[in-house]
Amino acid sequence: MAVTLTGDTLTLDDLLAVARGGKRVALAADVAKRVQAGRAIVERALAGDSPVYGLTTGVGVRKRTAVEPGDLAEFNRRLILEHRVGQGTAAPAHVVRAQLLLVTNGFARGTSGVRLALLEHLVARLNNDAAPTVRTLGSIGMADLPANADLAHGVLDGFELAAKEGLALLSHNAFSTALAALALADAARLLDVLDVTAALDLEALAGNLSTLQAASRFRELLAGSYLWGEGSARSLQDPLSFRCIPQVHGAAREAFSFAHARLALELNASQENPLVLLEEERMISVGNFDALPLAQALDFARIALAPVLTTASERTVKLLQAPVTGLPEGLAAEAGLAESGLSEFGVPVQALAAEAKLLAAPVSMETASTSHHEGIEDRITLAPLSARRLAEMVELGERVAAIELVVAAQAIDLRGQPQLGVATDALYRKVRELIAATSRGEPPPQDLEPVRALVKSGA
Repeated sequence: MAVTLTGDTLTLDDLLAVARGGKRVALAADVAKRVQAGRAIVERALAGDSPVYGLTTGVGVRKRTAVEPGDLAEFNRRLILEHRVGQGTAAPAHVVRAQLLLVTNGFARGTSGVRLALLEHLVARLNNDAAPTVRTLGSIGMADLPANADLAHGVLDGFELAAKEGLALLSHNAFSTALAALALADAARLLDVLDVTAALDLEALAGNLSTLQAASRFRELLAGSYLWGEGSARSLQDPLSFRCIPQVHGAAREAFSFAHARLALELNASQENPLVLLEEERMISVGNFDALPLAQALDFARIALAPVLTTASERTVKLLQAPVTGLPEGLAAEAGLAESGLSEFGVPVQALAAEAKLLAAPVSMETASTSHHEGIEDRITLAPLSARRLAEMVELGERVAAIELVVAAQAIDLRGQPQLGVATDALYRKVRELIAATSRGEPPPQDLEPVRALVKSGA
């Protein structure tokens, strides 16, 4: 069954189904009428005497220059080519498909003033699995102009644009929003995984569960665990990285919830300029392409994710220390051996967490320039950078979790494989299907990519 586009009901699950799952899209029954009404308003403005930005005039500082009626098609074609100034490597195909979906859904609102024929062309391209080359770098987050130009150039495929359609294809934040949607979905999945890895850490430590009395999710994950038994805890008070798991993860969930609320608005927002007001039958200039609310929410999400990863790293290092665990140093197969066991995993896990923490610095703070386009474009949000950094943090976090799982599983083995919780036992067994315990005389696992893939899958 296809995802039905209405212009105002697209969800994150819909986006994931289309971008990553290859699901087809279809227009709702009332979209054609709404789009045609919006186009009629554009045509009336085109026939009038008043100048309209990007319709009868140039853009940027060239807003004072009129575009002759006979030059409109060429002007719109050239507008796309002139903005193809993106840099860097190509975005992944699923990001580009999400971007195209958001453009298509935005046009379905009727507020962009494009023709129904252009909207139907985009639907057809999306259903044909179009994913043209869109370069990653170059947008300041005030309409993703370079990335949008790449997308438009790649999907038009000879389609001739009419008045306003070139600017409509450029003036929106579909690239930033696509990056944000995918990164937030991945971050939420990672946090779910990190809940279970943290619970397994508690069992690996023989931790004190008194701190979890009010944390329902962790009580569920550890249901049936040996740790609920009287006298199972090694210590009256565990290190803070174990004791404060509910607080650290709870803070992240609140930040993610806020970011998802901002994202939900942008998935169905009218981000274009100028904007067609269907009810008032007129066009107005707006700043809806200012993605600051989304950029700030992404900054918040990264700030909240950082302590989740640094505490996961710290727990991993603690599990490698004999005084803390009561197990052999470095979780070696036996006590008193000269071999290091898994000790050296303490180095990469700290490196990964430190790098992730550096990506948490906010980027949405203004770095204005009054020189570009005679000072007209004097604000930036760096929304795409904010989203990219969240995606990079998630990738680093997956690797932190992979090391954390291998270390925790080794500690569980050295404790004689006690009764684990329902969820943690399932996770432990999945890890052991991929990575065997490190026995005496063996080096630590050389390739953790299978475990990272397990984390990435969310399984």
